[in-house]
Amino acid sequence: MASEQKSKTVRSSLIRTFMNLHVSLFRLTGGALGGNLLGRPALILTTVGRKSGKTRETPLTYIPDGDRYLLIASNGGSDQAPFWWRNLVANPEVKIEVGRRTIAAIAKTADTQERELLWPRIVAQAPNYASYQKKTSREIPVVVVTPIAQ
Repeated sequence: MASEQKSKTVRSSLIRTFMNLHVSLFRLTGGALGGNLLGRPALILTTVGRKSGKTRETPLTYIPDGDRYLLIASNGGSDQAPFWWRNLVANPEVKIEVGRRTIAAIAKTADTQERELLWPRIVAQAPNYASYQKKTSREIPVVVVTPIAQ
């Protein structure tokens, strides 16, 4: 059991290190490096930790939707929702970085009706999300990020 916990701690540390490096390269190059993940455009999402109150930065792929950004809380098809999603549910005021632009925004999970409209378009553009949905019993949330008029 102690070995399993140590393995989880090491994995978590490696993921956090990768994410920090990704965010640094993204910012240093204005998204020229890190502005694409797995062949999809990427952004940096900044949320406030629901327990810690600390800012959390996560590189994520997105799908453009007019002036909005769609994020998919797939967590690779895990049965556990990603921490970034849990954070924005607790506090929907977020910041996104797209290229060199930093944008204040409100993030909300699409309701059932909106998700049903968006999901086919999402999987048409990024088929991996359909396979992630098949891997888990939870409905993978679609998050709509809307910039706040400044």
